[in-house]
Amino acid sequence: MSAPSFVPELTPAQRKSLKARAHPLHPVVTIGAHGLTQAVLREIDISLKSHELIKIRAVEDRAVREDYLMRICQALGVAPVQHIGKILVLYRPNPELPEAAPPAAKTGKRTSAAPERKRQRAASAGRAAKAPSAARPGRAARRTT
Repeated sequence: MSAPSFVPELTPAQRKSLKARAHPLHPVVTIGAHGLTQAVLREIDISLKSHELIKIRAVEDRAVREDYLMRICQALGVAPVQHIGKILVLYRPNPELPEAAPPAAKTGKRTSAAPERKRQRAASAGRAAKAPSAARPGRAARRTT
């Protein structure tokens, strides 16, 4: 097992992105009736080295699952992404993999490229895009052809 290393807290944007990446994944490790043993920790460590982002299924009740999550994070230097139902989602960056860093947080407003695409299509079709009517602000002019 690798020595625990410091994993910085995930920003809300990074956590959101990691949740989205984890959505299609299936659990790769199951914590069963024997609990969180050294063998289970070793399997989690091996899986994190291979995948960075994994899901774990734990069959115990919620309080025990929260304890498992805390113990795994401390023992392996893992950042918790999500605990939903019986599934734990964990992230640990692997410097050997090409996309080792968590996704950067996005800044600024979301903008739509739809008006620009509309102008490009109109220009490529050989006609100019019509401006909105001055008499009816907020509404596009009707085409007469």
